[in-house]
Amino acid sequence: MNHFHRGPDGELWAEDVPLRRIADEVGTPTYVYSRATLTRHFQVFDAAWSDVDHLVCYAVKACSNLAVLNVLARLGAGFDIVSGGELARVLAAGGDPAKVVFSGVGKTEAELEAALRAGILCVNVESAAELELIEAVAGRIGVKAPISVRVNPDVDPKTHPYIATGLKRNKFGIPWSDARATYRRAAELEHVDVVGLDFHIGSQLKETGPLVEAIDRAIELIDTLIADGLPIHHLDVGGGLGITYNEEAPPSPDEYARTLIARLGDRPLRIVTEPGRVIVGNAGVMLMQCLLTKRNGETDFVVVDAGMNDALRPALYDAWHGIECVGVPRPGSKTVDVVGPVCESGDFFARDRVLPEIAGGDLLVLRSAGAYGFAMASNYNSRRRPAEVLVDGDRYHVVREREDVEALFASERVLPGG
Repeated sequence: MNHFHRGPDGELWAEDVPLRRIADEVGTPTYVYSRATLTRHFQVFDAAWSDVDHLVCYAVKACSNLAVLNVLARLGAGFDIVSGGELARVLAAGGDPAKVVFSGVGKTEAELEAALRAGILCVNVESAAELELIEAVAGRIGVKAPISVRVNPDVDPKTHPYIATGLKRNKFGIPWSDARATYRRAAELEHVDVVGLDFHIGSQLKETGPLVEAIDRAIELIDTLIADGLPIHHLDVGGGLGITYNEEAPPSPDEYARTLIARLGDRPLRIVTEPGRVIVGNAGVMLMQCLLTKRNGETDFVVVDAGMNDALRPALYDAWHGIECVGVPRPGSKTVDVVGPVCESGDFFARDRVLPEIAGGDLLVLRSAGAYGFAMASNYNSRRRPAEVLVDGDRYHVVREREDVEALFASERVLPGG
């Protein structure tokens, strides 16, 4: 469920705010998020785990706007980060560092130091070399680093290959065959404290079977480690639960949680989860305007003012996003390609899509754009990134101003002299 709906005038609204009003006052393209939807999605996901000790750590990479992070922090969320910049964002948004887990295969010494000084919950170790680096950094600053090992279970998540992370050919985690030795090495280190085990097999997961396979392997390893005298306090099951973009039918949070909880038995493990897309994906849309329509050969094009630099998923993954008219749809329909102004043939939002008749000046929305929308935006073609708006009931707040043209090159310099 989300709070984007047709209002009493037949036009698209976000909660109690007409999207046309936002377009008129803020401009396009603009990302629009719904606080009510964010709140509902987080609370439903959190409640699904209520039968066990747990912590829901929102995956910041999905959408890292400070206002979004602040809404989730107020709800009690923890955070899954993958960079020092994301740590800084979480702290600036009022997040509790003691509820932060730090993932990623290439953490720098400076990033690790910042995380350990902040007092985060756990560093998810992704290589033997990183384990030694953590020991060195923790020793130098005089702290004990809480760690879990991210184990690669070699499980096929049955998702897009670019967002599969749990196969042995992927760069993530430590090979299953090396996990026990890695934990033994961690136990020997003076400045490392082993607190958990972590896995994450991929994103946009549409069935529970791969997760069951991964958690069963993880529990088997935990039992072995405990028998080795290595207490494991939490199991981080990652994130990746899918959402409906088109006709997908992923498990509900309740089904997802029940399925995994059933595998735990009576083991006194705290469960850490890292949802991102399932919290914010359908809590956001991207507003855009049709600039013009044209026909080339056999193809009709709807050219909009947003481009692949604003929303990359269709170009990167050939991902499907719903597209709707903000106004009352005109009668009749046409098969069109919806494309942007970027000078790439990959700059499209839909191909061969049947849509109502669209004319220049019409407002459109790209649905399910909250996750990996603005977060992946760039200045390609020297285009300004979109504004971001958070709707709260009958009010909206501009939570990121649209960039000025001068900001595109404010940090650059021409050569001195003639």
